Amino acid sequence: MRLLVTRCSVEYQGRLGARLAPALRLIVFKADGSVAVHSDAKAYKPLNWMNPPCTVTEAEGVITVATPKGEQLVIELHEVLSDQTFELGDDPGLEKDGVEAELQQLIAARVEALREGFRLVRREYPTDLGPVDLLCRDAEGNAVVVEIKRIGEIAGVDQLLRYQERLDRDGTLAPTRGMFVATRIKPQARVYAESRGVECVEVDLEELRGGAPPDLKLF
Repeated sequence: MRLLVTRCSVEYQGRLGARLAPALRLIVFKADGSVAVHSDAKAYKPLNWMNPPCTVTEAEGVITVATPKGEQLVIELHEVLSDQTFELGDDPGLEKDGVEAELQQLIAARVEALREGFRLVRREYPTDLGPVDLLCRDAEGNAVVVEIKRIGEIAGVDQLLRYQERLDRDGTLAPTRGMFVATRIKPQARVYAESRGVECVEVDLEELRGGAPPDLKLF
């Protein structure tokens, strides 16, 4: 991983045009080929980014990041404060706690219980942010991104929305629907999810374990 702290201007050329005026920023170049431009604000979300595969070229203070689709991110370096490279090695990935892992397995085996006509595409569907718990298709063939938690909180809804944002870039999946599944969903999380078009489903773990039709609560 390369971490570059620099005063720079950034221009995106692709489906739409966008430009960032000169400012001090952190640019992250990852081994998977992705590039992200961060400011010291906006939490985890970069100001601009490019997903792999990318080709990165650097010449005379300009870094150009290009994709096979013709998109380009042109970063003009005005002043470099720090330029460091680190070897992070392989990451074992995020492991769910026992209850969430069991919920995922049980629900994957009977996704039609979430909604009539559902079929499972894949468990742990990969994205550059991590794997989606379940990727399904509904009766109309629409892609549905399912995030499963033991207790449903706002952070889990945000995680689901980030996955949807990534998968909506894939023309074979977009536009995706979101479904938030938990044994209990906190009221604030439910309100937030509904405001973003996410369907909330509560499930009973004991009923799932027993093989009986689960008592699903839709909101």
